[in-house]
Amino acid sequence: MTVENPRRALGVVFFIVFVDLLGFGILIPVIPLYALSFGATEFVGSLLIASYSAMQFLAAPLLGRLSDARGRRPVLLLSLTGSVIAWMLFGIAGSLAVLFAARMLAGAMGGNIATAQAYIADITPPEDRAKGLGLLGAAFGLGFVFGPALGGFFASDPVVAAARDIFPAIVPVSEFSLPSFAAAVITGTNLVVAFFVLPESRPPEERGSEATERESRIDQLLTALRTHGLGALVASFFLVSFAFSALESQFIFLTNDQYGYGATENAIILTYVGLVLAVVQGGLVGPLTDRFGEYRLAVAGAAIQVVMLAAVPFSPVFGTYIPTVGALVPIGPTLPPGVLALLAVMTPLSVGNALTNVSLNTLVSRSAGDDEQGGAFGLTQSAGSLARTFGPALAGGLYTGIAFWAPFVAGGLLMIPILFLLGRLDREVIASVTA
Repeated sequence: MTVENPRRALGVVFFIVFVDLLGFGILIPVIPLYALSFGATEFVGSLLIASYSAMQFLAAPLLGRLSDARGRRPVLLLSLTGSVIAWMLFGIAGSLAVLFAARMLAGAMGGNIATAQAYIADITPPEDRAKGLGLLGAAFGLGFVFGPALGGFFASDPVVAAARDIFPAIVPVSEFSLPSFAAAVITGTNLVVAFFVLPESRPPEERGSEATERESRIDQLLTALRTHGLGALVASFFLVSFAFSALESQFIFLTNDQYGYGATENAIILTYVGLVLAVVQGGLVGPLTDRFGEYRLAVAGAAIQVVMLAAVPFSPVFGTYIPTVGALVPIGPTLPPGVLALLAVMTPLSVGNALTNVSLNTLVSRSAGDDEQGGAFGLTQSAGSLARTFGPALAGGLYTGIAFWAPFVAGGLLMIPILFLLGRLDREVIASVTA
C-alpha cells in the first residue's frame, strides 16, 4: 500500500464507482424503448443492450493491463471522460447507428471496473480485501438502487415538459434524451471530483513500459489461467454471469406478462433488489468471510442461486398459496398477492448472487500477484462481459421459443457446474488462495 490515507482513498473509489453506476443505471429503463423509437425490433434492441457488454469484454483486460503499466488514476480519469462523451452522444443520437456507437463507447469505458478492483487490491491488505471488494460491490448495488429511479424521474412527462421550456430548441429533449443528458452530467461531476481528490495507488517504480509489461503480463495471466485454481475461478465467473443474465434480460418481460407491470412497478422491484445487494455486499460479506471464508461463501451463494433462479418464473403459482398476506401488508391495491412470493424468491437470490460475486473476486485477487491485480481482474471482468453478451440472446430465444420459464430454469441449471468447479479445487489450492 502506497496511499497515505487508504480509508479516504477507498471512500473516493466507492464514490467513483457508485456515481459511475448511477449514470449507467439511469438508462436501464430507457434503452429498450429508445431503440424501438428508431424502428428497431425487440431482437435489435437486445443487441443494443448486449453491445455494451461486448465492448466491455474487449476493453476490460486492456484497461486493466494499462493500469498496471501506467497507474490506476489516469485510466479511471480516461474512462470517466469517455463515459461523458458516450452519454452525450446517446442523448443526441439521431439514428440507430449513433445509438449503437454511443452504447459501444460506454461499454468500452465500463471496463474500468477491473481497474477499480485493482485499486482496492492496491490499498488493502489481503486479510481486509474481501471487505474492500464488498464495499465496491455495495457501490454497484446502490447505483442500481437509485439509477433506475432517477431515470424514471427524468423520463416523466412533467420533467420533460419543464426541460422543453428551459432548454433552447436546438437541444433534443425527450423522455429518452433527458435521462441520457442527466447521466452525462452526473458522470462529468464524478470526473471533476476524481481529478481533484483521487490519489494514485501504484507508485512509478512498480510500473513498467507498456510494451514490456503487456507481453510479460499476458504470459503470466495465460499461465495462471491454465492453473487449476484460477481456471476454475474464471470459469465460475463466466457461468455466474451467464446464468444471471437470463434473469436480468428477461425479468421485465416476465413481470409484464405475468403481472402486467410496466417501468414504474419494475423500478420498485429492481430498487429493492439493488438495496439487498448493497446491504449484503457492503455490510454482511466482511463478517461472513471472517467466519466462513471466501470459498465456502462462494459455494453457498451458488447453491442458493441454483434453486432460486429456477423458482423465479413460478412465483405467481407460489403466490396463490398466500392470498391473504397481501391484504395484511400495505403494499398497494394493484399489487397481486403473487408478488410477495416473487420478493420472497428475489431476496435470497440477491443474497446468493452477492455472496458468490464478492467471494470469487476475492479469491481471484488472492490468486494473483501484487503486480498482476489489474490484469487478473480484467480477465474475470472480460469473462463476465462475454457471458452477458451472449446470455441475453440465448435467454430471449428460450423465452420466446420454448416457454416463459425456460431461461430462468436454464440459468439455475448453469449454476450447478460451479459447485463442481469449486469443489474440484484441492486443499492445497484452497489454502493458497484463502491464507
